[in-house]
Amino acid sequence: MGCGELKIRSYDVQVHRAGVEDLERRCEVGPTERVLFIDTMGDPICRIRNSPMYKMLVAELGSELVGVIRGSIKLATVHKPPKNIAKLGYVLGLRIAPLHRRKGIGSRLVLELEKWFIENDVDYAYMATEKDNEASVNLFINKLGYAKFRTPAILVNPVDHRALRLSSKTEVAKLKVEEAEFLYRKFMTSTEFFPDDIGNILRNKLSLGTWVAYPRGESWDDFGSDGKVLPRSWAMLSVWNSGELFKLRLGKAPFSCFLYTKSSILIDKIFPCFKLPAIPDFFSPFGFYFLYGVHHEGSLSGKLVQHLCQFVHNMATKSKDCKVIVTEVDGKDILRLHIPYWKSLSCPEDLWCIKTLKNEENTIHQLLKAPPTTTSLFVDPREV
Repeated sequence: MGCGELKIRSYDVQVHRAGVEDLERRCEVGPTERVLFIDTMGDPICRIRNSPMYKMLVAELGSELVGVIRGSIKLATVHKPPKNIAKLGYVLGLRIAPLHRRKGIGSRLVLELEKWFIENDVDYAYMATEKDNEASVNLFINKLGYAKFRTPAILVNPVDHRALRLSSKTEVAKLKVEEAEFLYRKFMTSTEFFPDDIGNILRNKLSLGTWVAYPRGESWDDFGSDGKVLPRSWAMLSVWNSGELFKLRLGKAPFSCFLYTKSSILIDKIFPCFKLPAIPDFFSPFGFYFLYGVHHEGSLSGKLVQHLCQFVHNMATKSKDCKVIVTEVDGKDILRLHIPYWKSLSCPEDLWCIKTLKNEENTIHQLLKAPPTTTSLFVDPREV
């Protein structure tokens, strides 16, 4: 066991990789009833590598690596006067070795990361956690001055090995990156946390593409540019292949979920005509698709969102590693009604917390008290 002075250092792949990977294996994430373990596949920095700016810090006690934290920086939409764009620092991947918790190591790591944010002129730091994670809530809110900001919902849908039947009344088209960027900037720029470098996200190799759905019989050829008219109802979303970066593994699950998994596989083998949805094997490492930039317009758009989700599900059936499709929306967003998900696998109330780093006393108050201009929330796939 390590002893001596606690030291915070920048991550060095040659020195720290093995220690960080070991720490990740020993640290569980997620709510108590659904414990997840993360496999970074030999690249502990993978979860932030695609961000515009990023940093990873480790905590060492003697010769032992006892903590790690990651951070990234970007420009994004934040509704505050006098401008609606700010530089944001995202805090993620805080892990403390089980035998060294409640010793102030987490606080030291966060404060050191905030110093890096301040050096790079960051306006706000923010983080996400489960609302019932008492240790995390106590650290960030009670000790470090973060404030509750949003409570989005993480929606998780398992991928069945069978393709779903899609409605013949709906057309689906894949957009060019330039078309997708045009639409996102036209319709989602005012969305909270919309990234200023959306084009870089869409062009990233992990972004599998952007698709639109609209009623059959209507045209999408000119997609609304140069004053041309869009369909009366339409929906769009983009897909990010998170499984190429890291894998997840379920450490434990509710007994009802475990029982259903086993029984559905057995019944499917004996009576395939029942077509019972089967839960994949989550106890082995698996990948997932993340849906981002979900947007819809028009009276029929809810069904179009659902159609796109089914379309992506059918894409995922062709990937041996993709076992779930995940998205995150604002807790009050009507999209929750149209995105397929399993309640037993989802997190209905995630918690986002935020902190001002500019010592502007009224800024955080204005940000928290001002009613959101929209219920939409843009979740950056690079920060999942």
